[in-house]
Amino acid sequence: MLIFGIDTCCMAATAALVDERVLVAQTVVNHGKTHSQMMMPQVEEMFKICGIDPKSVDAFAAAVGPGSFTGVRIGVATAKAMAQAAQKPCIAVSTLEALAYSSRYFDGIIAPILDARRNQVYNALFDCKKENAARMTPDRALALSELLEELKAYDRDVIFMGDGTLVFEDEIREALGERAFFAPKTTCMNLAGAVAEIGLEKFKSGETVSYSELVPEYVRLSQAEQDRLKKLSNE
Repeated sequence: MLIFGIDTCCMAATAALVDERVLVAQTVVNHGKTHSQMMMPQVEEMFKICGIDPKSVDAFAAAVGPGSFTGVRIGVATAKAMAQAAQKPCIAVSTLEALAYSSRYFDGIIAPILDARRNQVYNALFDCKKENAARMTPDRALALSELLEELKAYDRDVIFMGDGTLVFEDEIREALGERAFFAPKTTCMNLAGAVAEIGLEKFKSGETVSYSELVPEYVRLSQAEQDRLKKLSNE
């Protein structure tokens, strides 16, 4: 069983192949190039180096959001196109769940955060006990201050990961003190290996969709859509 994973929702453009035994391959570029420039060359080179035909993949998993609106669309569109060509199913994976996956051995609360601009973050909370990370909240967009007040009430250690840590680390440390932990560089970013591994679990449990059913999950409206609705409400 072979699962392809892709994540372009955040700063890194990343793709991976996972089977039931190992991480077969993973490619990550986080160096200023746009995802539209980098993604397909990465994917093509990964399959070429592995000597694997994309049609031998059993399912195509994509991080569907939240995250950068353009980035989300690129990853979803790539997975849809590849799944259609291979006539295989797709799997939708939360960007935040994939970010949390690499820290599932942490004893406490896992809090992936993505910078949603205007002092807001995309976030979900996971209660981690003995490798089992249970969801505490849905994926959401909220003010950083609101998230920190929520976490203070739990009085537990919290580990953060995601591009929001690059922006808000000082505020987090000030609010939570010694209860705040931060994932290392190698697991702080979005990684397609996590998307593919979650995808493998979902594939085994029958949680697949057709390529036409795979859609982005933005969590909130884009700024342009918010501005348009505000303009209409004022007319």
